Parts: sequence; C-alpha cells; structure tokens
Amino acid sequence: MKTLVPGDVSGELCVLTTPLSLWGGYDVHTGVIADVTHPQCGTALTGKVVAMREARGSSSSSSALLEAARIGTAPAAILLTRLDPILVIGGLIAAELYGIAIPIILVSVDDWGLLRTGTRVRTMSADAALEIED
Repeated sequence: MKTLVPGDVSGELCVLTTPLSLWGGYDVHTGVIADVTHPQCGTALTGKVVAMREARGSSSSSSALLEAARIGTAPAAILLTRLDPILVIGGLIAAELYGIAIPIILVSVDDWGLLRTGTRVRTMSADAALEIED
C-alpha cells in the first residue's frame, strides 16, 4: 500500500464494481452516485471509504471532490489500485484549503480481494496502512 494523500479516518467500506467519474457521475450536493449508467447509481458515498480500481476520466473530478469536501458530502477516503493524479490533486487541495483530510491510498491488486462492502476500515497514513476493523 502507498499513501497518496495522508489522513487517518475510519469508515464503512463501499467497493465500486466499475470506475466512477466524480465530475457528473457523483452528485456533490447529495453525496450519491448520479451516473445512471453506473451499476451502483443511487448509492450514497458521503463519509464512506470508497474503493474503486480506478477513477473514470475528467480532469474536473478534482474540483468535484473539493466541492464535496467543502459542503460535507465527500467520501471519507478513496482506495485505488491505479494512480489517479486528478483525485490526488483534489484531496491535497481539500486538506490545504479546508483542513479536510480525504486520504487516498493505492492498494495492491492482491489486497483488493480483501475489500468487502459494509466492512469497517481505518486508514493510517503514518504507517501507509489500511486496517480492516471487522
């Protein structure tokens, strides 16, 4: 595991089955997946640790993540198996502007298989670790 954006949070895990673009695919006002083509459309992500193998496009996703942080509808953390610099930028700016940590962690493909929706996890950036609490 590698910490891309630091932060120590605990929350319920929501594993997405397909990539999501935060720009247009996530309603920052409600914290819900709004992309009608996404299999988990309607799922609330506010305060959850969101796991997706990779994000889906749009350089504006950093702005969407930043706005969700500002109004309190952002995920608690984001887990990825593939680096997404755009989300990292949004997470870093949320910490700088608003003092809101949205840890972004790169997990290995092997560790991905351990992630289950509904379990509680905790990020520990000092150790670059993810702990499954359940």
